[in-house]
Amino acid sequence: MASTTPLAELQRALSQLRGSVATLRSHHGDTAQVRRISNDIDRLDIDITELSSQLPQQRGAAAPADDVVLVPDTPYDPSLWRDADDEGLGGRTYQ
Repeated sequence: MASTTPLAELQRALSQLRGSVATLRSHHGDTAQVRRISNDIDRLDIDITELSSQLPQQRGAAAPADDVVLVPDTPYDPSLWRDADDEGLGGRTYQ
C-alpha cells in the first residue's frame, strides 16, 4: 500500500463523503438537511485547501531557527539609556 499524507487521506475521505451525500440526495431529495450536509462538506474542502497551502510556508518559516545571536556579557554603555523612561517609574535624571 502506498504511503499517503494525512491531508491526502482527508481529501480522499471527503470525496467519498461527497459520493454518499449524492446518494442521499437521490434517495431523499434536495432537503434542507441534505443541503446543510453538502454545505458542511464544502466548508471542510475550503479548510483543507487553505491548510494545505499554508503547510509549506510554515515549514519554510521554521527553518531559520538555526541562527544564533550572541549577546555579550559586558555591561552596556550607560549613555545608551540617557533620557529613557522606565515604564511605570518615570524618568531618571543623570548627572
